Amino acid sequence: MAASREPLRAEAFEPIVGPSRQLSRLEVLAASPSTNTALLRAVAEDPDAWPHLSGIVADHQTAGRGRAGRSWATPRGAALTVSLLLRPSGIGPAGYGWAPLVAGLATVRALRDVGVGAWLKWPNDVVVEAGAKDIPGWGRWRKVVGILCEAVPGQRAVVAGIGINVSQTSAELPVPHAASLATLGATELDRVRLLRRLSAHLRDGVAAWEGESDDYSIRPEVEKVCASIGWDVAVDVPGASPVTGRAVGLGSSGGLLVEADAGVTEVLAGDVRVRQGEGTG
Repeated sequence: MAASREPLRAEAFEPIVGPSRQLSRLEVLAASPSTNTALLRAVAEDPDAWPHLSGIVADHQTAGRGRAGRSWATPRGAALTVSLLLRPSGIGPAGYGWAPLVAGLATVRALRDVGVGAWLKWPNDVVVEAGAKDIPGWGRWRKVVGILCEAVPGQRAVVAGIGINVSQTSAELPVPHAASLATLGATELDRVRLLRRLSAHLRDGVAAWEGESDDYSIRPEVEKVCASIGWDVAVDVPGASPVTGRAVGLGSSGGLLVEADAGVTEVLAGDVRVRQGEGTG
């Protein structure tokens, strides 16, 4: 456990950074309030210095941001907190709803590489079925990764922030529905190796996403790993009544398709709650 929290050093990532490698640039920070905020600021100040698949990783993130303004913090060295810039060719702002799903697919694949049975919880969490008891809204799913994607103002680019709970003990996890790779028995807790896996999967996922029509061919791959599909759910939608029904797939904009008696609705944003005792799994 102690070895997994050794400080991150730039030289450890040299094999994956550079032309024709997983990442074009990676800045390693000892600490940062938020890697997303830091990268958004850097890209705004000097866009040319931050090409596609460049990013910032922090050894310790002190004031991480989640979706809908939520905060996210971890003990020093216990998590992998990285933000990566995506400039997908042929994808405009209308397609950016797929960004957290593409990042989620890459994260799921990286975690499965280290023996963790990860799934994507639409739209931006990665979970594992590991709980001994049901938790309202989560069932037996436990959150191990949070993803926050933000469009870069004035540019055709998206910052994908990914925070993975790596070595936290049960006592260090902030909420009952959280888990870490350590508590899940992962075969790998080395954050450097984990980022190498993640960046390779993200590079391949973005390449599959780039230049596609509105009916993205990556959609079936995302649907295969989406834990939300097949369950009776309630989606808390900002500024509107919850949408309830059976989650049946993903729409062309990356929204969750929810089927009810009145038909199928594509929900573009919201928090999914499992309606316990009613899902198929």
